Amino acid sequence: MQFPESWLREFCNPPLSTEKLAELLTMSGMEVEELRPVAPPFHGIVVAEILEAEQHPNADKLRVCKVNAGGAEPLQIVCGAPNARVGIKVPLATVGAELPPGADGKPFKIGVGKLRGVDSFGMLCSARELKLSEDHGGLLELPADAVIGEDIRKHLNLDDTLFTLKLTPNLGHGLSVFGVAREVAALTGAPLLKAEFPPVKPNTDDKLPVRIEATDLCGRFSGRIVKGIDTKAKAPAWMVQRLERCGQRSVTALVDISNYVMFEYGRPSHIFDLDKISGELVVRWGKPGEQLKLLNGNTITVDEKVGVIADAREVESLAGIMGGDHTAVSDDTRNVYVEAAFWWPEAVMGRGRRYNFSTDAGHRFERGVDASQTVEHLERITQLIIDICGTAESQVGPMDDQAPNVPVRKPVALRVARAAKVIGMPLTQAQCEGVFTRLGLPFSATEGIITVTPPSWRFDILIEEDLIEEVIRVLGYPTLPSTPPLAPIVAKTRSESRQATHALRRAVAARDYFETINFSFVEERWERELAGVTHPIKLLNPIAAPLSVMRTSLIGSLVQVLRHNQARRATRVRVFELGRVFKRDPGVANGPLTVAGIEQPLRLGGLAWGPADQQQWSQRDRAVDFFDVKGDLEALFAPQTVTFEAAEHPALHPGRSAVVKLNGETIGVVGELHPSWRQSYEISGDAPVVFELDLDAALTRTLPQGQPLPRQQVVQRDLALVLSNGVSHDALMTVITTAGGPLLRSAKLFDVFKPTTGSADLHIDERSLAVRLELLDDEATLTDERIEAVVSAIIAAAGSQLGARLRG
Repeated sequence: MQFPESWLREFCNPPLSTEKLAELLTMSGMEVEELRPVAPPFHGIVVAEILEAEQHPNADKLRVCKVNAGGAEPLQIVCGAPNARVGIKVPLATVGAELPPGADGKPFKIGVGKLRGVDSFGMLCSARELKLSEDHGGLLELPADAVIGEDIRKHLNLDDTLFTLKLTPNLGHGLSVFGVAREVAALTGAPLLKAEFPPVKPNTDDKLPVRIEATDLCGRFSGRIVKGIDTKAKAPAWMVQRLERCGQRSVTALVDISNYVMFEYGRPSHIFDLDKISGELVVRWGKPGEQLKLLNGNTITVDEKVGVIADAREVESLAGIMGGDHTAVSDDTRNVYVEAAFWWPEAVMGRGRRYNFSTDAGHRFERGVDASQTVEHLERITQLIIDICGTAESQVGPMDDQAPNVPVRKPVALRVARAAKVIGMPLTQAQCEGVFTRLGLPFSATEGIITVTPPSWRFDILIEEDLIEEVIRVLGYPTLPSTPPLAPIVAKTRSESRQATHALRRAVAARDYFETINFSFVEERWERELAGVTHPIKLLNPIAAPLSVMRTSLIGSLVQVLRHNQARRATRVRVFELGRVFKRDPGVANGPLTVAGIEQPLRLGGLAWGPADQQQWSQRDRAVDFFDVKGDLEALFAPQTVTFEAAEHPALHPGRSAVVKLNGETIGVVGELHPSWRQSYEISGDAPVVFELDLDAALTRTLPQGQPLPRQQVVQRDLALVLSNGVSHDALMTVITTAGGPLLRSAKLFDVFKPTTGSADLHIDERSLAVRLELLDDEATLTDERIEAVVSAIIAAAGSQLGARLRG
């Protein structure tokens, strides 16, 4: 929201400097993001009139002008502007004047010059030379009523400041100059100029039939016919200037009038070409397949969730957002229909973004526009149309006002004691009543309780806390006492069997992974292809069209991070994310931290791609593989033991993926990205390896327990067992651990041999696995007989259950 300070002070002029006023607004919640002067510093520039403009004797593109700057004699000025002509009034930099600083930061001083042999006693200026705009097509032409000799800063009101407010969505009532002035009046006690809207007397009975079919779309619709106007008329300079200082360029007089009232009172409106409307106007929801060409040139297709204004033939306007091209006013327009309506915020919200554009009107209606003054604001628009575009044949029709469903404000009660407790300082009921009176909030009071009925322009007052905010906002946050908290601070004791999320983050980072943070809303394609979810949770109002669903897996986000890094020539990527996913679950009920029907578990996901280690001289580069990431997971869970079982996952290579189990329960997946998705998502180089785990399982840990040092020596035995290639390592370890009994402390695979050709003791479809056994009895020294008994039991179990035999 941008506006000039001078416009604000016409409504409310408190005895505060510009800087103090900006600070007051910021501290009240209307953050002033920027203060910027309308024009840079310069002086010595006045209004002058060109009396003569003759061709320069020595230059084709120069003219020798005689100008009246209010002095005793005309001044001779040499000028090269193409529009320098007799009779126009322009800015003149007199001798000694200083123009705005240039690129070097130094002001440009005007002296007596000589151009091609002709003296020049000053300089006629363009808007660009004064740094008022980028227009450098010629001299800045001033209105005919400009006073000759008047300082240009005074004439153009250049000693003004532009306020830029950064308003939160709940401050829709501040999206107008009058709305900000109303806040300033409440904050300072300065008088507020009362807005008056004298009705324009109708002089014709012509009315356009309007029918409201969707009252949940439009709560009030006001309109009237204005005939016999001149749409080629120019908007007055004061209106164009104010619009430009609000960041809005001038278009045509009718458009400028509509925009002006929107900035003035926060009331978006629309003006139709009456002669292009067929029959009546109908306010309704769209129908699937209907199309509308908008004023911006885009053609859109609406459906039953988009509000429209239609006539008997076609859709003519996108309700509350933008008008249609077919009924747009033009230079040939003579009769118009002007409408001002109240559109329900829920009916407008997100519709513009759906079509990848936004408008000032939609921005305001999304936040709530006062439904009570459509007629008054329409009277203001009508009067401006008559004043600027009116002719002797102009006719104004009667006001047509329909209000089938205007908002009804529910009273909100404020407990004074509760307000004092929340704010943290003593409050009296009189102070609270004084705040509500200054804000223009109607209320009734009993002992200790004030019941406020929010006015029609306040859509943000719904609960008691909203009123408490208003009280301290108006009283001023600087009035809060600087007192330390009195409540005892007791640290929350965390169970040692569960580590903190930050500790887990540090542990993953120690494995050479970098943390990423991604949106929880993702592309629907990711969910379908990488998670196998055909019906994800869809967003009603996505921030971007592709990011339309909530994720059920972190894998898609991590793959996108890899793509982003590869596009920037990264050679090694190791990233992880600790984030939430969203799944449909009918068993979840509403609660303080839950939403009915949606499970929101936290997950830990990671991705590794590129060389397994940083490049170094002592070893060759080797691409990261499944076993590198498997080792990272084992290190994260140590001293707990995780197991891996071959399994399939929609995102992963069917032969190089596994589920991760802890204490027999599946807690996640790990594996290489599927070759199809590597090609589809344009992943170059070697296959990335990804994992995703339940966060709760990753946070659990086994508490260490002290044990005495063994008094006996450990005995080691090596076994080389021949097994079929189909027997997994986990199956072998399970058999050995079970058969080894209490004397077996550990069993580790230390060698694998696969023959290239078959032999008598090792067939081509077999392999040799060498396992080192560690045996220990804490109470007694192991004898050969006991050792051999354990070894024999292991060999026998492996032979009977897995078909293993000792290698010869």
